[in-house]
Amino acid sequence: MQPRRPDSHGANGGIPGGGSIRQIFLLRRLSMACILNGGGNLYTRVTVGAVLLAAGSASRMGRRPKCLLELDGVPLIRRQWLALSGAGVDEVVVVLGHYADRIEEVVKEFPVTLVRNPDPDAGQISSLRLGLQSLSQKMDAVLVALADQPLIHSQDINDLIGAYKKRPAGTQVVQPTVDGLPGNPVMFCNEVREQILAGDAHIGCRQWQAAHPEQVHPWSSSNSRYRTDVDTPEDIEALAERTGHRLKWPADLLNGDPA
Repeated sequence: MQPRRPDSHGANGGIPGGGSIRQIFLLRRLSMACILNGGGNLYTRVTVGAVLLAAGSASRMGRRPKCLLELDGVPLIRRQWLALSGAGVDEVVVVLGHYADRIEEVVKEFPVTLVRNPDPDAGQISSLRLGLQSLSQKMDAVLVALADQPLIHSQDINDLIGAYKKRPAGTQVVQPTVDGLPGNPVMFCNEVREQILAGDAHIGCRQWQAAHPEQVHPWSSSNSRYRTDVDTPEDIEALAERTGHRLKWPADLLNGDPA
């Protein structure tokens, strides 16, 4: 069950012959069981919950939801779910805000928890905190992902989970860095989640890291996918020129704001 090309899932998430969403979910989880359930430190079972942020207004993208851009006919938010489930992530909370009704249409069949930020203009921190609150308490670790990273796939998530398991003693957050620059997703232990939620409303992951730099492991990677996202039409063109991957809007968003 391999993607058609290194940086791209197929329209059915790399499952030959298609299949239902639930079948894809179960097959991918089974295929990753050996990665999360072996022996030794790297293979110690870690229960991972993910917060997938998709609440922004996308003002620099002409007020169209970036997560609905399609690569090979698959919306980016679906591709992120496929990457997370393919890596064996146990629970996914999707935080919606702007364009929530339109985005929900493409993810409601997935086994995810959908929550809506009643005030998405309060900023990404408010969405992050809502997502962290909505995860089950049983999680050992939390992964925070962005819905506008078009090239992230399950192996990238696996590599991040592996780096988290092998992080230096005394560190609680793992952030991929590419050429010295921070990337996403970010992963941290449940204790950090609890500390963020116990703090003021303006405290998010970045603020926690800034206050506890000694507990952050900047995991160096050459994988540029951790640094690849799209914020503007120019980013779409640059991605196509650099990688050959062309993002396209669904038909109802070709001419602007879905609202």
